[in-house]
Amino acid sequence: MPTIHLLVKGDVQGVFYRATAKKVADKFNITGWVKNTKDGDVEVIATGGEEQLQQFINWCKKGPEKAQVTDVIVSHKSEIIFDDFEVIRGK
Repeated sequence: MPTIHLLVKGDVQGVFYRATAKKVADKFNITGWVKNTKDGDVEVIATGGEEQLQQFINWCKKGPEKAQVTDVIVSHKSEIIFDDFEVIRGK
C-alpha cells in the first residue's frame, strides 16, 4: 500500500485539525500519524489505498471548519506499516 507524507500549512493548529484528521483517517481505513510541528504546521504520515489516500488529501486541503489551509505539500514515501492512525501530542 502507498505511504504519503503531508505538510499542511496555514492556520491549522488550535482548530482540532489533528483530532478531526484521525476521525477522517479512521473512516477511510488509513493508518499512520498526525502531529503539530514547531513551525505551526501539521505533519502527517499516512498509509492506505490509492483512492482512500486521495480522499484524505482532499480533506486535508480543507481541514476542519475553523482551519484555514494555505498549502498541502504531498510527497510519496516507501511503504510504512502502522497498526492504526495516531495523534502525536507535543511538538
